[in-house]
Amino acid sequence: MNKPAGSISQQRDEYYRRISKQHLSPLWEVLHALIPKHPKPTCVPAYWKYDALRPSLIEAGELISAKEATRRVLILENPAYPGESRVTNTLYAGLQLLKPGEVAPAHRHAQSALRFVLEGEGAFTAVDGERHYMSPGDLVLTPAWTWHDHGGESDGPVIWLDGLDIPIVQLLEAGFAEDMPVEQQPVARPAGDSLARYGANMLPVDYRPQAGASPVFAYPYSRTREALYQMSRGEDAHPCHGYKMRYINPATGSHAMPTMATFMQLLPKGFDGGVHRSTDATVFVVVEGRGRSTIGEHVFEWGPRDIFVGPSWIPRRHQTDEGAVIFSFSDRVVQEQLGLWRESYE
Repeated sequence: MNKPAGSISQQRDEYYRRISKQHLSPLWEVLHALIPKHPKPTCVPAYWKYDALRPSLIEAGELISAKEATRRVLILENPAYPGESRVTNTLYAGLQLLKPGEVAPAHRHAQSALRFVLEGEGAFTAVDGERHYMSPGDLVLTPAWTWHDHGGESDGPVIWLDGLDIPIVQLLEAGFAEDMPVEQQPVARPAGDSLARYGANMLPVDYRPQAGASPVFAYPYSRTREALYQMSRGEDAHPCHGYKMRYINPATGSHAMPTMATFMQLLPKGFDGGVHRSTDATVFVVVEGRGRSTIGEHVFEWGPRDIFVGPSWIPRRHQTDEGAVIFSFSDRVVQEQLGLWRESYE
């Protein structure tokens, strides 16, 4: 005798309800969503115009002190993740303001962080006893569990972009943090010590490379810009990236941080880039110049200090009439270590 139409569907639904009480669920109902044919990003293209954001950040400086806030930061939230403090699915970003004479108190945490300086000079970041006096375009690292604080020894406000691997650490449920008993850590080494020791194509004779972050924690923009310029003199531009370099751990040649990959690229005058895809959702920060980037169906017209996001596997294309320099960071290093990173050109 044939079973009534729809009977098997009803039997399955009843079966699913029963096994759910055992905290079980059928893989065959979700297999294609769990293992898709290609990436299905939840992150969306996003763009922040710096000149529009700056007044809100300056206003925050009148409402709360750096000491009260611990870190006076406005979080850049991807529109796909309201209230989740994520700029991409795996990364956090925010704009931090430090006014003259202020101190952002010393602390340390399991999360790795980068600081990319956007505006102002003279403030410092101290990492494990060494200070770096920041200038626009500088990249400053605060590796996991290193003591760090910021001091405003400047004539005006200093603003930088914070990038952290907070969502990755949250996923692993491995976050710890600790405050130092004093606001500012003692100075143990002169400014520039780590760059001199490890960033001049030399190493101390008894140094043994360690896994993890670079022993250099500050990468001055003047040196980065010169490297890009020299690169542009000696070879043709890449059809999609222009002239692009990655920041490295000079002792190992690997990425400068274990969870976040960092890059700087020069787009020459008249650059009309090809289409590129990669699996790492990427945060871009314009350092110099003006141009446009097409991210999927979105076209972002950008200028200095503007910030935009390209999600995983969404086509990207950069163009500029006058030339430009762009900093970027992503979780590419994690994907590479896991054998997941992939790219394509069109």
